[in-house]
Amino acid sequence: MAKPLDLSSLASYAESCRRLAERDFGGLSPARVADMSEDYNAYQGLENLSVPRQLIYLEDRLTDSLRARARSAILEGRIFWEHAAAGEATRLKLGPKYLIDPHRLPRIEEHSAAGFPKPAQTNGPDAASLDRFQSPMVNPQDLLPLSLGDRHFWQWVFEVTRLAEEAGLVPAEVLARQNLLLIINQQARAEITRRILEVDFLGLLPENFLFMTQPAFHGLTPGPAGWRFDDSTPPRLHNHGQMAMQKTMDCQIFHLDRAGREHRLSRAEYFGRLAGAEDLISYNIEDLGCLNRALDFDTIGLALALGDEGYDMTMEIVANNPDHPVKGGLCAYDSALGRDVVIESFRLRGMAPADISHLNKNFNHYPHPLRILERLHKDGLFMPVKVEDEALYFQPVQGDLNFLGKTAFITRHQPELLKSWKSSADTPEALAAMARQDNQPGFAAFISQSLKDAARRLK
Repeated sequence: MAKPLDLSSLASYAESCRRLAERDFGGLSPARVADMSEDYNAYQGLENLSVPRQLIYLEDRLTDSLRARARSAILEGRIFWEHAAAGEATRLKLGPKYLIDPHRLPRIEEHSAAGFPKPAQTNGPDAASLDRFQSPMVNPQDLLPLSLGDRHFWQWVFEVTRLAEEAGLVPAEVLARQNLLLIINQQARAEITRRILEVDFLGLLPENFLFMTQPAFHGLTPGPAGWRFDDSTPPRLHNHGQMAMQKTMDCQIFHLDRAGREHRLSRAEYFGRLAGAEDLISYNIEDLGCLNRALDFDTIGLALALGDEGYDMTMEIVANNPDHPVKGGLCAYDSALGRDVVIESFRLRGMAPADISHLNKNFNHYPHPLRILERLHKDGLFMPVKVEDEALYFQPVQGDLNFLGKTAFITRHQPELLKSWKSSADTPEALAAMARQDNQPGFAAFISQSLKDAARRLK
């Protein structure tokens, strides 16, 4: 059950966190909270879980008309595009994920007898983190000089442009119909917004290219008057669940004009924009699949059809990689609820990644998104806790939205493996995905021409 939260503003959210800490952990030390956090966070009903029973197989539902509907919805601007890029590449030690630059990785000069590259000599604080940042096939410096976030957006614009051309439409007019929200953090805000301004909002209308800055919060520690935010503790993000709830708060969404001036939207104004969307697609900046296919007409078409059937959310379920299993949202059937659910890994009482066979891809659709966002604003999410640096941090999970609305769990007869750039072990695949992206016919020329067009518009 969701904890009582006041989602009117960031200040009211923070006060809600403090009150929750006092209510549930009053008089306890951070060490004691850490000891009990596994029980506190645990999903109520773990004993009821079994393999999922209600998965919808994508291929069984697809028709040419669904794919055509997806194309039309994109061309007519009826899809709302959300891109989550607030995360830090903590395990990679390379700063904000959006700004990861493959040219910072050492060039491959020699290969070991096994065929894998020897680490190049690197100086500085990133040297240790870059030891495995090699690919036996791809030299980082041979790639186009684009950050991960730049690549993510250029791929999306490239595919929307090609779709418009195939339909005999003017790409600039199609891009002008698109509505997009980019979620960033405070540390990267200046650099990312500078990049977006320099490319003239990628061809979108400035008022349709929206931003939200996800804040970091200091940890909570106990004091004489109870738990309070402690400025001496490191600030940390409150996970993607806080990001989702922040979108429902007042004046959190903004757009920039071409001079970089900020214009904030009220909650009513933002919700008004969502009211006309038939689907909201939430992209994760670290998903490598998006570098080679940003527009998936199959899943978009199915999401639109499921929205007609009353579904509020779709979650794609993929197979965990048996050779390199990762933690994440477990998809399972809850016999007490009589439905499939997705549960974040830290609510699973330490279940090993290898035991998580059905995994949420973190690529969700929200048909008619206003329905579930209004419910989210009213009910909030469950608030798991984590203790770091002797302080308490809340860690709500965006995936818990599947408990707030009717959710369809989509899979494929041959499920794709999860491909995200989370650690150095994923770097060879990340570089390979970038190389495939660069080698798309016309991709590099498209970016070059787009940059010239943007510069001309900005004169």
